This record gives sequence, C-alpha cells and structure tokens, in this order.
Amino acid sequence: MRTCRFARQGREQYGVVEGAEVRALTAAPWDGGLAEGARFPFSEITLLAPVLPSKVVCVGRNYRAHARELGNEVPKEPLLFIKPSTAVIGPMQEIRIPEASKEVHHEAELAAVIGRTLTRGSAVEAREAVFGWTCLDDVSARDIQRAEAHFTRAKSYDTFCPVGPVVETNLDPMDQVVICRVNGEQRQRGSTRDMVVDPYALVAFVSQVMTLLPGDLVSTGTPEGVGPIRRGDWVEIEVSGVGVLKNPVV
Repeated sequence: MRTCRFARQGREQYGVVEGAEVRALTAAPWDGGLAEGARFPFSEITLLAPVLPSKVVCVGRNYRAHARELGNEVPKEPLLFIKPSTAVIGPMQEIRIPEASKEVHHEAELAAVIGRTLTRGSAVEAREAVFGWTCLDDVSARDIQRAEAHFTRAKSYDTFCPVGPVVETNLDPMDQVVICRVNGEQRQRGSTRDMVVDPYALVAFVSQVMTLLPGDLVSTGTPEGVGPIRRGDWVEIEVSGVGVLKNPVV
C-alpha cells in the first residue's frame, strides 16, 4: 500500500494511492484512517510531504564509503542528529539556499515512517513500529557543518528536509537502491545492503534515547557521492520500491 498527504481546494488530507488516483482517508493511516473518501486524479491534487513528524531523526556515516569520502571514521555507535519539523517540505516544493552557506549538498536517503509509539524497543519491536518507508533528502550546509563540527545549524534550515512522494508499506528496507540525480545526472547510487547499522536496528537504537511517535521519521544515512546543489538545479531522490522525490533549488 502507498499512502500520501495531498491538498485539494484548500483542504489537506491523507490518502491512499489507487492506480492513477488518490482516495481520501478518514484519518492518518497509522491512526486507523479508512479509504472511505472521494477519489481524485493526480491532476486535481497537490502532493504534500506524506507525514507531519514531531521530529526527524537522522544518522551520520551509516555507509562506510560515505564516511570515507568526507574523511571520517565509521562511528562505534550510530551518530544521531535531529532535523526540526519546520525543515520538512514535500514533492516539488522549493529547497531554499540560505545566504549563510556557500556549499549546500544533497544527501539521498531511505527513511522509516513510525506508525506506533516506540520507547526503548528491540529490533523486533522496531519492525512492528515502522509503518512504512519514504524518500528523504538530508540537505546539508556542508561548509557550516565543517566549520562548527556539529550538525544542528547545518542541517536545520527551513526546506532542508524534502520528503516523499509517498509512503510505501510493503518494502524490504534491507535490499533497496538509493539514488540521487541533479538535473538528470546521477550523483549517488548505493544499496541499503551496505549500511553499517540496518534500518530496524537503527530505529530500535533511536528509541533507547527518545520516544518515537506516530508520523516521526528515522532516516537511515546516505551513500557516497554527496555533492553541491545550486540555485536553478532540480534534485531527484529515488528509492527503489518507493518512487522519486523531485524538488527545485532556489
């Protein structure tokens, strides 16, 4: 099943994708929303970020090759940081380059969507708590990150967390391809098989630190090939089995 959020005539709703149409849900899908609403063709709606997370939890250097390309060692434990909910945007919405940064990078990632509250969970419990999977672009002001030696400001600018286009519930996260293209040119291509910590173990690890709530996102790291994006670019993040998230840069 593929779920989404969409806007139509000023109203925002959750929906389920049925072929070339979206059918409105009575509530968020992880809250028991039922497909009892009207059906709309994609031409009549605007896709939004498929979740409204209270927080976005990310992990650094979860692919060995990406750690090497930035001159870093693989951490002994997952290196966590948080993006604020205000950074989240949806498909086709604009990534805004801040004046404070001269080196903004794309980072293609697979992200878990939490479907039930999880506190201090095991990997098995984490598997049960994950509702589905989506694409995420961990946009990063690399020069600020490098200068400050921590991630908060560099990762937290408004629009620095494109998510979507949908949430796929029927996906094996252990064997998917993660791709980034900029203006049609492939920049990143990696497999989730190469993660240091697998997605379910990562969700469980995060839950040892903070309670994960329905709708929260846990992003799983980026493969090698990160690089700059500039005003006028178009960025595509693709995860096999999920779809393509596309955003302009302004």
